[in-house]
Amino acid sequence: MSLSETARERLADIVELQPTKNKELQRRWEMESGSEVHQYLENELRDYYYRDENSLIRATAEGVAIATGEEMADTLAVHMSDLERDIFAVLAGPDERSQSVVSVLHVLQDQGDEAYDVGEVRRALQTLSRKGVVEKVQRTVPTFRLAVERDAVVIDAEA
Repeated sequence: MSLSETARERLADIVELQPTKNKELQRRWEMESGSEVHQYLENELRDYYYRDENSLIRATAEGVAIATGEEMADTLAVHMSDLERDIFAVLAGPDERSQSVVSVLHVLQDQGDEAYDVGEVRRALQTLSRKGVVEKVQRTVPTFRLAVERDAVVIDAEA
């Protein structure tokens, strides 16, 4: 997806302000409403941002690389919720067979982790996929595995 000059500048704003809210971007971008901000994000920057567990807007690793003009780093600093960290620790590696949402849930339950439900695990896997550290593999059902090696990711509570 090729970005316009305006989209690159706005992506840079997200990187600078992250974590941020629609209201903050609305002021920065001089838009009429938070809805207008949301619409812009979805139409122009969908692949380069995500919302964290507190619904705050953050740039993906690829978004940061584009905004800063740098190549993707060998390691990625990725903000993860507790559930996302738990999943990242147990999910199949990049060269392993991908796992279904239910399979990941069972691994978490077997480890005695918190009592997560299937919906929470599905959302966390999709979020990790948007962050670029998990890939979705379509088989009979959607399945997931790491998109990068575990040691290539630095889990950063402040990223």
